[in-house]
Amino acid sequence: MDGIFGWLGEHGAHQDLIRHMGGAASLSPEGALHAHSSQMLGVAACSRFGKAGIHIENGLAAALYGRPRFLDNELAFIARDQNPAVAVAHGWMRFGEKLPTLMQGNFAFAVLEPIKKKAFMALDRVGAERLCYAHRGGQLVFGSSVQSVAAHPAVGRSIDPQSIYDYLYFHTIPAPRSLYQGVHKLLPGQYLTLKNGQIGTGFYWQADYTPVDAGFDSHRRDFRSVLDQAVRDADAPATAAFLSGGTDSSTVVGALTAARGAPVDTFSIGFDADGFDEMEYARCAVERYGSNSHEYYLKPADIVTAIPIIAREYDEPFGNNSAVPTYFCAKAAREAGFENMFAGDGGDEIFGGNARYAKQRLFEAYARLPALLRRGLIEPVALLPGLSDHFPLSKLKSYVRQANVGLPLRLESYNFLHRTPLDQIFVADFIHAVDPSTADAALTEVYERTASDHYINRMMHLDLKFTLADNDLRKVGTMTEAAGIEVHYPLLDDRMVAFANHLPVDYKVRGQKLRWFFKEALTDLLPEKIINKSKHGFGLPFGVWSNQYAPLGEVVGDSLSDFKRRGWIQPAYLDHMLAMQRGPHASYYGVMIWVMMMLERWLQENGH
Repeated sequence: MDGIFGWLGEHGAHQDLIRHMGGAASLSPEGALHAHSSQMLGVAACSRFGKAGIHIENGLAAALYGRPRFLDNELAFIARDQNPAVAVAHGWMRFGEKLPTLMQGNFAFAVLEPIKKKAFMALDRVGAERLCYAHRGGQLVFGSSVQSVAAHPAVGRSIDPQSIYDYLYFHTIPAPRSLYQGVHKLLPGQYLTLKNGQIGTGFYWQADYTPVDAGFDSHRRDFRSVLDQAVRDADAPATAAFLSGGTDSSTVVGALTAARGAPVDTFSIGFDADGFDEMEYARCAVERYGSNSHEYYLKPADIVTAIPIIAREYDEPFGNNSAVPTYFCAKAAREAGFENMFAGDGGDEIFGGNARYAKQRLFEAYARLPALLRRGLIEPVALLPGLSDHFPLSKLKSYVRQANVGLPLRLESYNFLHRTPLDQIFVADFIHAVDPSTADAALTEVYERTASDHYINRMMHLDLKFTLADNDLRKVGTMTEAAGIEVHYPLLDDRMVAFANHLPVDYKVRGQKLRWFFKEALTDLLPEKIINKSKHGFGLPFGVWSNQYAPLGEVVGDSLSDFKRRGWIQPAYLDHMLAMQRGPHASYYGVMIWVMMMLERWLQENGH
């Protein structure tokens, strides 16, 4: 994995340790490893895309990964004239801890001052990059990868049982926790300091949801200007685009086509499975923009091929199965000669496009009813013995039960770990080793930290962290990197995020209309068919195909058989999941089976 890594504190065998922490990255013929070590520190950077660098000057070491934009003119000139790592070093000497506020774009950087025994690290605002750390034995160890940090002898690879619970709950391991004890991850917009032997963290940036009072036309002009600037600034030679046929990817392709004044090469994935294929919408966008279209229909055998790649490429277990189509889409682009791709991630989370935003409006309305009506009439009727389990009272009972759970925990009503008692899922020793309440606490902390009291903004702030930074950006970034592609997210340009955050709430979700402003502002750019389509995305018919394609079914069976021996999950629960997945609920239960299978495959691939 590309990135930066190093440490501050005395340690011997410096060059050997750098190679050990770098792992495959330091041995890759495609990437250049830049490293420096002394008695008090080691620092290194590796990238196949020219995104990484280090700079040593006046007893200071700076390591940078990413493509930041510097808002200070002098730093911007240094970044262009020399390289961005030099600009980080000079920026630190001039501005100190204010430096990340003068940077935009995707970046992760560390500045080490061994004589002063001080360090500073920061991560970009949306978490497009990654930065991990550990403070052990008087040493600060850092790296873009959890694996590079854990490879330092002061840290180690002791699995945290709580991380396994978190993975099964979220299907990824959200920051700040990592798979390993003592290894932590920075959150988007967060910084870390080391002073006087003590670690401190804080946020140099937080999303500002203060609404800007302007009319629709004014907002629309600003939006189209920011969109055009974002795609122009991110465009580069040999750049293509993902095209699912959804609103976001179509917007990006349309804006890039307009900016170039020429067709864009687009790459789309199809599925020969009922309810999963969206190629008709991708073709609709291709026809509208005159794109050079490249299509690939995913096959069950491709999933078998992708499983070991996913287990190898992610630095922690990762359970989002749409990593498979993402990889094959990026792979097709790389084989066609492209080195960069635009992705449409982020539009739903900043403009109000997730279906749960509108759904929660219905539940929030219940809380506004008079208490006498709720408790004196609706709830007694909804819970009538012998009748509440039958339609239509069963629907009312479900509604009341969910409405009485506050946000954000209501969003997890259908989580697998809430649907079944934990003692029927996990063995007793595992339950005693974890605290299930920490998952809900993590959601609540981010939700309540939002600089807005409105539940729509709070849900979007939650999604910026858990849906994007912890999940979708990890999915896309890791799979494109594995395919040899550098990815760019125009809709997550800092200027775009700031603009969207300042929109009034009803510009985002108006009644039951999602992304009201976004769609209204793009009626001349987007095909009407795409504006009016329901949200889908890169789903994967894994549950269905694992029943139909024997080699895939064998991988599932072997993996879960091995997983049983870990001693975490009740064997009967796994058997129940498999039985249900082989019946009429293949897609629903296939999700958790994929999550558990990929956990086992990752553990085996990484020597656990």
